[in-house]
Amino acid sequence: MYAELHARSNFSFLSGASHPRELVARATALGYRAMALTDECSLAGVVRAHDEARKQGLHLIIGSELRCVSGLTLIALARTRHGYGALSRLITCARRAAGKGSYRLDESMLVGALPECSLIWLPAEDPEAARLQGAWLRQTFETHVWIGVERLCTGRDTVRRHTLRQLSRRFAMPCVACGGVLMHVPERKPLHDVLTAIRLIKPVQECGYALEASAERHLRSISRLQKLYPPDLLAESIRIAEECTFSLDELRYEYPREIVPEGHTPTTWLRELTEQGLRERWPRQVPGKVRGLVEHELAVIAGLRYEPFFLTVYDLVREARERNILCQGRGSAANSTVCFCLGITAVDPSRQEMLFERFISRERLEPPDIDVDFEHERREEIIQYMYEKYGRHRAGLAATVVTYRRRQALRDVGKALGFDTTQIERLIMTLSRRSAREDVRQQLRAAGFDADSPLVRRLLLFAQELCGFPRHLSQHVGGFVIAAERLDSLVPIENAGMANRTVIQWDKDDLESLGLLKVDVLGLGILTAIRKTLTAYNARRGTRLTFSAIPAEDPATYEMIRQADTIGVFQIESRAQISMLPRLKPRCFYDLVIEVAIVRPGPIQGDMVHPYLRRRAGLEPVDYLNETIRGVLERTLGVPIFQEQVMRLAVLAAGFTPGEADQLRRAMAAWKRSGDLGGFRRKLLEGLRERGYPREFAERLYRQIQGFGDYGFPESHAVSFALIAYATSWLKRHAPAEYTAALLNSQPMGFYSPARLVRDARSHGVCVHPVDVMLSDWDCTLEGSDPDAAELRLGLRLVEGLSRRGAERLVRTRQIRVFRDLQDLVLRAQLNRADLESLAAADALVTLAGSRHHASWALAGVDVGLPLIENAPIPEATPLLPIPTEGQNIAADYRSLGLTLRRHPVALLRDRLLERGVLSAEQLTTTPGGHPVRHAGIVTVRQSPATANDTTFMTLEDETGEVNVIVWPSIARKYRTAFLSAQLLEVHGELQRDGGVMHLIAGSLHDRSRWLGRLRIKSRDFR
Repeated sequence: MYAELHARSNFSFLSGASHPRELVARATALGYRAMALTDECSLAGVVRAHDEARKQGLHLIIGSELRCVSGLTLIALARTRHGYGALSRLITCARRAAGKGSYRLDESMLVGALPECSLIWLPAEDPEAARLQGAWLRQTFETHVWIGVERLCTGRDTVRRHTLRQLSRRFAMPCVACGGVLMHVPERKPLHDVLTAIRLIKPVQECGYALEASAERHLRSISRLQKLYPPDLLAESIRIAEECTFSLDELRYEYPREIVPEGHTPTTWLRELTEQGLRERWPRQVPGKVRGLVEHELAVIAGLRYEPFFLTVYDLVREARERNILCQGRGSAANSTVCFCLGITAVDPSRQEMLFERFISRERLEPPDIDVDFEHERREEIIQYMYEKYGRHRAGLAATVVTYRRRQALRDVGKALGFDTTQIERLIMTLSRRSAREDVRQQLRAAGFDADSPLVRRLLLFAQELCGFPRHLSQHVGGFVIAAERLDSLVPIENAGMANRTVIQWDKDDLESLGLLKVDVLGLGILTAIRKTLTAYNARRGTRLTFSAIPAEDPATYEMIRQADTIGVFQIESRAQISMLPRLKPRCFYDLVIEVAIVRPGPIQGDMVHPYLRRRAGLEPVDYLNETIRGVLERTLGVPIFQEQVMRLAVLAAGFTPGEADQLRRAMAAWKRSGDLGGFRRKLLEGLRERGYPREFAERLYRQIQGFGDYGFPESHAVSFALIAYATSWLKRHAPAEYTAALLNSQPMGFYSPARLVRDARSHGVCVHPVDVMLSDWDCTLEGSDPDAAELRLGLRLVEGLSRRGAERLVRTRQIRVFRDLQDLVLRAQLNRADLESLAAADALVTLAGSRHHASWALAGVDVGLPLIENAPIPEATPLLPIPTEGQNIAADYRSLGLTLRRHPVALLRDRLLERGVLSAEQLTTTPGGHPVRHAGIVTVRQSPATANDTTFMTLEDETGEVNVIVWPSIARKYRTAFLSAQLLEVHGELQRDGGVMHLIAGSLHDRSRWLGRLRIKSRDFR
């Protein structure tokens, strides 16, 4: 029998060639007694291996390969919980001593650092170096040190084994058999060669001795090992494995203690804060329903001892409020009455009906889900607050495992196989997802590749194998882990790419698997925009309106939403949402909750959208089958739209326990990756059949559950997002100038470009003024004395190439004294040549120097940086320069600002388009559906959702409005060049109308971009 004590997975990035689960499954199949996962200075893959080992019943040993800068190489195996903590801390020290993705380990760091760990020494090839290493190890570690013997059939195995036996006798260290495993099966050897080439940044054929000589570094059969190793070395591996009793199941998480003041327990402090919140929310009298909810929720929280979790989140929200940072909680537990009282969420529990136990129950022995979104420009303040409060040894961001996707895999494998960059990029374009249904060989030939070439076939094969492999660790968008004592005793911590950031080596799935607390500290750009809007709104009106006090259920706001006038509004601004709004016709807050959730891959893939719309419109009867179904689905007209509803149906209609329903939820989240629901189909169908439900209903429910695997939306999240969607809609309706300014000042964010936001504001009567060095600040600002008719002045931030430092110096100088002329600006503002030329190109010097041409001419005669004689201007004759044409100005505006306040570019081409029978967007609104039409416009958006079966939705814009164009995959392929690259696109097709929504179904695409001359407008393309 045998235990493999040295195996690296693909979490030894670009070194191991197998997933942790593949190694565990293979070791089990071969009959190994145990296996150690020993990735290099890393524990990043151990949770995945642990999960698989639990399923397989294999004894998993946690360890790591450690390489010192001196050349000393050790395998450290944790025997106990204490030993595991020591190993984790040592990895942390080594990782923190180097930059992102690397480590530095000195021999001095090993002294006293690995108690209760077993060490396997891999001696250096050089005899003298091996002698010095052995002497140092013998002196430093008295016991539990072995010499690893790895027989890899290199031709030197006999000599090497003899050398190791001599070292064993000299230093009284026993030998043990090890495999030095890098792959679970030998067939991965070619892929390992490719990984080596990628790591070394050179083609495979140039890697030479860096490549493994054979495929022996795989998990070998017991019979094969018995032929290679003496019995005593194999038996020693079992003895070491039996000493290593530690399991990740032993890890226990403790909450931070600082969040509870002296004289309180977590229970009493949460009660006191909740009561304070009740008095603030309902100063006259707390409604009986609310009081009942609070008592019920506090009882559940106390029973599960979750008070510290809620108090930790409350502390972050409190700190944000003290710093005047807008934040909003979401998630299953965030939309609870307790969180409303704590100020974590602004969602009034009386406006919804959600069961607190859906995600907080005794069946789930893990913290509830609360995400907190902060203003994206100020989230870093909260992150640094957490580091300062708890220390970097107790707090860290969760990791995100960045894995290979098709494009990156093709790119890296192509370089490793010797393809040049041009060939690789052409191949990537050829094999784009839009063409996934075509025959690959035909695609390759069409792009000029030899489809029968062995090299091309290897490229495609290796790229496919590489997809899903971890590439490196990155930082989670905001998942923070906090420990009561040392976090690095639970999991190693390493430096992130950003300054002053540290991340742990586990991702959110690893944390959830082990039940560790994660507080999501997320950045949301729209909160920044809301806070800036409210600041401007209150300043102009002398009010004190807050986010939570925005008037609810405003008829004018809902009327605007029903008209799909939602450009710039949170969540309901995409083309899909705008198309849905006239059909769903939201009239109250819960309608918005449905709207936010229904335009998601889950409901779309599960065929839930059209049944809901038909029932809402009265075109289809609402049938609940029985009262049980009615209780779960009544608010969504018998159609399961939310993840919680699916879980509830599994319990009430199919006989699942709450714990099994939670497993179903996890399976739904993992379905996209694993391809199945872990055997839940049979249990669900049988449970429904036993309770008398028709098979058709059962099959439909299962398909809907599968749909949630493509991103089903929880009701708890939808409620929070709907609240923000309503708030931004109200602000757009009642403060359009302030809201537009805030959106522009919070860029980059959102679905639409600044040009589209400005055009939308002007269409709502907002007067927009151009950038002007005499009037503009860095940010866009408001002008005019009428608070209800604010005018918008574009800010210097929009000027391409203008540095913020230069712009702010210009504004400060102007505030001291206005500029007399261009020379005065150059003299006093001390801008560099690049900043001045950027201002001239943006026509921002028009007040001082006239047109763009004159401003550029004037700047050409100014020696920037030379001392000028103030108040002694040198008179010059005004040159007779031609005034830019309208077309030239529009092109220059887009080039320097990304927008224009002049006529729309298509307006200049209208006569030409009319001659071709091309209708404007306004003319299409009065054209009956089913008619063949021609339309042309600027391509502003291309979107190819994964749920659309390779269909692309495009938005074309002209001077009269926008048109949504649907491009089927066959049309995209036929007119590929126009489809991918046209700025001005002419579409011939059929106009389609459905429930007040208009689409143009493309029949042919024609690139008219050359008509735009030098104008360049980049579309926003989304997946």
